[in-house]
Amino acid sequence: MTDEKWLDAKSKIKEKFEIVEEGKEELGEMEGRGFREFVIFSGPLGKMKIERTVKAIVLDKKTFGSKRIGNQATVEYIYSDTEKSSKFKAYKWDDNNWIELTAEIGL
Repeated sequence: MTDEKWLDAKSKIKEKFEIVEEGKEELGEMEGRGFREFVIFSGPLGKMKIERTVKAIVLDKKTFGSKRIGNQATVEYIYSDTEKSSKFKAYKWDDNNWIELTAEIGL
């Protein structure tokens, strides 16, 4: 999802529904050097959340280790400074946890 589409979706939700919470959190090195934005609102199915995760694309993965017993292997990821990937998810609040909404297509 592009920045423009994300901002458009957020503005439409803000126009039509009551916003409960909105925020942005940074992802750590292990999660892919990026950020996660979310909007929690009261929607037609009750409490709902949309979430957009933007991460740097992994260019290379290097594994370092030894053949000695008891030593651990370490993994180093090389991330792109310019290229990003973006994911969009929607959730519904149900019985004290978030349930991901999926699009099912019937043929």
